[in-house]
Amino acid sequence: MTVLDHLGAAELRAAVCGYRDALRAHQDRLNRLNVYPVPDGDTGTNMALTLESVVTEMGAGGEMAAVCKAISHGSLMGARGNSGVILSQVLRGLTDGLRDRETVDAAALADALAQASTAAYGAVMRPVEGTILTVAREAAEAAQVEAKDGSATLVSVLEAAATAGAASLDRTPTLLPVLAEAGVVDAGGAGYLLLIDALLQVVDGRALPAAPAAAAAGPVAAHAMTTGDGHGSVGDLRYEVMFLLAADDGAVEGFKAAWMDVGDSIAIVGGDGLWNCHIHTDDIGAAIEAGVEAGRPTRIRVTDLAEQVAHEQCEREAEEATATGTAAGPATAGPATAPAAAAAPAPAPAPAEPVTTAVVAVASGEGATGILASLGARSVVAGGQSMNPSTAELLAAIEASNAEGVVLLPNNKNIVPVAHKAAEAASRPVQVVPTTSIAEGFAAMMGFDPEADAEVNAEAMAAAADDVAWGEVTWAVRDATTPAGPVHEGDHLAFLGHDVVAVAPGLAECACALLEQLVGDDHELVTIVEGAAATDDATGAVKAWLAQHRPGVEAEVLRGDQPLAAYLFSAE
Repeated sequence: MTVLDHLGAAELRAAVCGYRDALRAHQDRLNRLNVYPVPDGDTGTNMALTLESVVTEMGAGGEMAAVCKAISHGSLMGARGNSGVILSQVLRGLTDGLRDRETVDAAALADALAQASTAAYGAVMRPVEGTILTVAREAAEAAQVEAKDGSATLVSVLEAAATAGAASLDRTPTLLPVLAEAGVVDAGGAGYLLLIDALLQVVDGRALPAAPAAAAAGPVAAHAMTTGDGHGSVGDLRYEVMFLLAADDGAVEGFKAAWMDVGDSIAIVGGDGLWNCHIHTDDIGAAIEAGVEAGRPTRIRVTDLAEQVAHEQCEREAEEATATGTAAGPATAGPATAPAAAAAPAPAPAPAEPVTTAVVAVASGEGATGILASLGARSVVAGGQSMNPSTAELLAAIEASNAEGVVLLPNNKNIVPVAHKAAEAASRPVQVVPTTSIAEGFAAMMGFDPEADAEVNAEAMAAAADDVAWGEVTWAVRDATTPAGPVHEGDHLAFLGHDVVAVAPGLAECACALLEQLVGDDHELVTIVEGAAATDDATGAVKAWLAQHRPGVEAEVLRGDQPLAAYLFSAE
């Protein structure tokens, strides 16, 4: 193969495709290296999924400017998790340095790598050394030093970056104690170096590094890692919240400041009115409300990090037990100096007592999950609108139910087909009650009897779900025309079932307009489930409206914390 002295659009595209392939091959290894900021074992997966989006966006060809635009936009739209968001900014910075050139020489490539590093640091509110940031910076610095030599080539610049990056990666445990404790290097930094490998593959035909066996990192406790500015710990924050934010660039600084007060591991990337936003927080509602105040959040995803960490820890313990030939013991404790709040998750509880029928339900929000559990659901899988669980996740919950049969409540119309697929693949009888809202799911639980078989339960639970009238209040993400009239971005929308029945600029006004149509004189109980965007003032106004206009109806308020519906109402 001819060694290249310039990169064109086709070569850049080939390098990005090669990087996607390398991340796929090394995905499991990177997942096992992942212990910071949370040991949830998804760095490799998130980086690979981010590159999948980039490759899809690039298509089959184009000039340099078009390829760079596709890389930048694809990485912004497809970024997953903390590592994916930072990686997207690396790629956006890299392409910003290349887009105005039809061919790229050694000096231009070195400058683009430096621009990528600078952009990555700019995406993170509280940069932490010993991560992908450090590896990308030190690799770029070495590339720039090499590029100053008049005889520098693409190969020599990339070799300098690869050598310095590898040395930087090896030093990451000296900068982040949690890496040293786990006996690993930084996962994101390891994933970044595969980009340099992919460029070298295109420039002089070197093979991509073969993926070794997954790193044998032992069980790792969720850790308390201060951010270096006294802000507090990162690893003990419960939830990961991500969304795309359509907002004026001038509003983003205020949004960043608001997020600094509610969480950490903050990464915000984008520009020109569109931003990909990531945070770890204990306050889902405040994180989403900040987005609503700044602009229009969409594709909201909420992940329970504690559940992910516990799952990953069990997998690591099982791998360690297999490797050593010993039974897996309880989760190991964290460092002796770690505060109690950052201790490892408790060992998994003993299997639940066997029952005739168990319920597996889908819900988003800690409150909604707790309500379903209190009503008798044996397992609640995280999911909902824009956050659909996979068939595998539903199947795992079914198989862990310790029941002769299972009733599955999808609680969202988009999840119903996935629920049927999981039911078909299960090793025990599964009945799907096709609930299309969490309100229907709550109502269905009123007909549940754990001692009856799954088929009898499904019939009773479906009847209970059909008996409840329900509605929800959410907000518009774009201008539109509805049966209830024109809608402007940011307006509140009231749904009676799946039909829009009211539009109003104010949350309380919209909720009361819905109740006017939802609640009749024959109803006795209205259940109000507050979402993450609900407010005390709006809830008070709703209760006051019911007291005045439906005095014979009792109101029960529950906290659901669902991310996309400010209120869920059901009337019985």
